[in-house]
Amino acid sequence: MERLPRTGPYILAPSHRSGMDFLFAAMVTRRRVRWMAKESLWKYPSLGSFVDVMGGFRVNRGTADRHALRVAEAILADGQPLVVFPEGTRRSGEAVEDLFDGAAWLSSRQRVPVVPVGIAGTEEAMSTGTKVPRPGKTVIWIGEPLWPDVPHGGRIPRSNVAAFTERILPELQDVFDRANAHRSLGGR
Repeated sequence: MERLPRTGPYILAPSHRSGMDFLFAAMVTRRRVRWMAKESLWKYPSLGSFVDVMGGFRVNRGTADRHALRVAEAILADGQPLVVFPEGTRRSGEAVEDLFDGAAWLSSRQRVPVVPVGIAGTEEAMSTGTKVPRPGKTVIWIGEPLWPDVPHGGRIPRSNVAAFTERILPELQDVFDRANAHRSLGGR
């Protein structure tokens, strides 16, 4: 946890294998975090209320949801940490791939670091479609903060954002691999 900034804004960028991942991401910060959550979670009033209380805000996945991006920018501008799942949705397996540019774009716009976080074990505990989590071991591995390459003044070229996303990918894979390896060793 010493790699996480104690004050100021940053983007926590976890691997995403389970609906429980946001809870583990929030636990490691020891600060209140806000996080993007898919719009469909609000279909169920009790779940939507829970997501609200836990700091979630709506994002329409598959689009450049301008409102959600403005909310995210305001959170960072206010000095708060923000959780963004760069994979955009839950994935299965050990490969981190096909990241979206949202975390890199927000980081570049707000000039804040992205901290990659590998979370291993949540897929087995609560895979897609599972209603009740199963007991199991979860390991979290926190990477070094990554800073965007931002030109002084003016617009941030799309190529810079894409290049930053490409820098995040192997770092996120590395922390996810480390979390999985540590979990396989029994946490020793």
